[in-house]
Amino acid sequence: MTTRLFGEGIARREDPRLLRGEGRYLDDLGSDALEVAFVRSPHAHARITDIDVADALDVDGLVALYVHEDLPARLREPLPLLIPHPALTQPRTACCLADAVVRHVGEPVAMVVATDRYVAEDAAERIDVTYEPLEPVVGLDAAARGAARVHDDVPGNVAAALVQEVGDVDAALAQAPHTLDLALEIERSASTPLEARGVYARWDADDGTLRVYSSTQTPTSVRFAVAAKLGLPAEKVECVAPDVGGGFGVKIMHPWAEEILVPWAARLLGRPVKWTEDRVEHFVAATHERAQTHDITVGFDDDGRILGLDVRFRHDNGAYVPYGLIVPIITATQLPGPYKLGAYRVAFESLYSTTCPVTPYRGAGRPQACFAMERTVDAIAARLERDRAAVRAANLIAPDEMPYDIGLVFQDGRPAIYDSGDFPATLAKVRELIGWDDFPRLKAEAAAEGRRLGIGLACYVEGTGVGPYEGGHVHVETSGRVNVYTGLSSQGQGHATVFAQIVATELGVPLDDVHVTTGDTRRFPYAVGTFASRAAVMSGSAIALAARKVRAKALRIAAEALEANPDDLEISEGIVRVKGSPGDAIPLKAVAVLSNPLRYAFDESARAATQFALPASEDRPPIADDDEPGLEGRDYYSPLRSTFANGMHAAVVETDPDTAEVRILRYAVVHDCGPLINPRIVEGQIHGGVAQGIAGALYERMAYDEAGQLTNASFMDFLMPYATEIPAIAIDHLETPSPLNPLGIKGAGEAGVIPVSAALAAAIEDAEGIPIHRMPLSPDELHALRARAGGEAS
Repeated sequence: MTTRLFGEGIARREDPRLLRGEGRYLDDLGSDALEVAFVRSPHAHARITDIDVADALDVDGLVALYVHEDLPARLREPLPLLIPHPALTQPRTACCLADAVVRHVGEPVAMVVATDRYVAEDAAERIDVTYEPLEPVVGLDAAARGAARVHDDVPGNVAAALVQEVGDVDAALAQAPHTLDLALEIERSASTPLEARGVYARWDADDGTLRVYSSTQTPTSVRFAVAAKLGLPAEKVECVAPDVGGGFGVKIMHPWAEEILVPWAARLLGRPVKWTEDRVEHFVAATHERAQTHDITVGFDDDGRILGLDVRFRHDNGAYVPYGLIVPIITATQLPGPYKLGAYRVAFESLYSTTCPVTPYRGAGRPQACFAMERTVDAIAARLERDRAAVRAANLIAPDEMPYDIGLVFQDGRPAIYDSGDFPATLAKVRELIGWDDFPRLKAEAAAEGRRLGIGLACYVEGTGVGPYEGGHVHVETSGRVNVYTGLSSQGQGHATVFAQIVATELGVPLDDVHVTTGDTRRFPYAVGTFASRAAVMSGSAIALAARKVRAKALRIAAEALEANPDDLEISEGIVRVKGSPGDAIPLKAVAVLSNPLRYAFDESARAATQFALPASEDRPPIADDDEPGLEGRDYYSPLRSTFANGMHAAVVETDPDTAEVRILRYAVVHDCGPLINPRIVEGQIHGGVAQGIAGALYERMAYDEAGQLTNASFMDFLMPYATEIPAIAIDHLETPSPLNPLGIKGAGEAGVIPVSAALAAAIEDAEGIPIHRMPLSPDELHALRARAGGEAS
């Protein structure tokens, strides 16, 4: 019988190596490489009138220096638009090096290659760039006014506008017994992983191959982009993602200008070339996310049931739209959450500003959507003076309504249909976990002591496992080692553990025999990437299918060797045996020998290991005429549509009456990602996500001034919580399997971050009795809200 390894909480296999300092990150590579530094724009918006490089040419150790005009024609063209959309009528992407106009602080203007980074920085400082400042466009209000244009040919700075509607919203609002209006806002933030970006390239002139190492979430896409831009056959380009110190979305982008320029320089110069991003560069030259403003009108009945919801929001996409409209589309389609909305209309504009471009950051538009929806539900409860959990319960989709079509088109271009879930059961679990029913007593006791306590709740649904595909390759060696390859990369998700568990379970082998390789196009050349909570669903399913092919072949070969029916065989702990007859068995590694005639002929020890399994008359391995040699299988998984995970968070906070500091006393999460392959890893993802969510709710923001300068572009000024600010997190699970993939699983990577701002806003509002309509919320801002509320009351 197959060993069942799901749900046992097996420890992460990656950690011992990393904790011993044996990781190999991008900057650990290429000790002999030339190094790159970039001259970056100090202006948010300016015209380049002159670049004088004369003084830099005298720097000892300078190897090469390039500006836009020095690049070949393919590299002077704008970088590709990765995900087009019919509503994106004014797409604009950046050039590798700025051509004539810079549109955000940090945009690359010149590239310097030198013997080391210190020399490259010295030369870069000597390049004199003359700018003609243009009017900056900072923030959504300035972008919407359109008085200044980020791109001269884009009126009103509108990159795109899109409307989706289900039902007759105007009629529903007109007929609703109650309506209310809300204006909500979430500010800009960013991924800020521990390791910033980096790329290292080596050109082999002898065979015309280029190997690129990149700290990326999408090595296959980088490979194809580099091949296309450099005019090389794709088979001549390899891309490897080494150990990656966090991504959270910022390393999805492909190709970055640096991922094109560094390989191009390596090929041109015939020398290894490397660039490692410093922290200030990462703040001003990588990508951000989050900034949106929402205007909402909702109609509802006396029980709080939502009859009509009209949402208009603006999305700040920064200076360019390399990733298309993915973030605002996700916001629009994930905003309904677990609720039946009656009629729903959502309209958004995606606007250019002279700030860093926006690409998905963990949660990818969902935290904004959840904040908008959950603040709306809380406002309904407040208007009706009803329990907030009861209003949610009145609107939840019932489990017998699954699959539930919300009537919208999701980010993958397919219908947004919830495949499984039991939202009422999740609500019941989180209420119990946080102590919802007993909280009024605790709040009253605290108030008697002069303390302010509040409780908040937030619900979400998350589309996961988006296509189009991922693949897997499973190979059993004659030593018994099982190699597993998949193309997407890893940045700490535990893939080496989870994928090994899947194969060990499907194939019936010891977990220690399974070895997983990800993110290396030499091992698996086709993949989409690691983002959108898709790795386990996509690569996990593909690997499971590949393992099933291997298992079927192993049983077929073993059946011939054992003179048995394949249906009578089982594999357990790496042994193929006849059910009910333990003595009739053959090791799986011996089956691998039998599947490879050449190995059988030349390896005497392997031949000896199989002799007991062969009939005496046999003089060759029992491999069928139509079988390929080797005990291995390859398969791909392409989903019908996305699968939808869901969950609910609840928090209890205390707000200091004097300092306005917010302290989180309790935090509870109930999450449903289907069957848990590894509970420890899922809960680790939840813990990390909640920490990022708390950071985004109470600490982190990208503070641009009116000139478009990022005023907190260092860890001295960018406020992040320490471990001391992150509470213990109580976690419970619901496991409703998805019918859409062979493992029944749903994604878990972004679950922790999505509802945190909404839950904390609700809890602070409950503690203070002041509406909270904007996040993040600092103590200074809470003081200001108190003062304003006091003034209005007087």
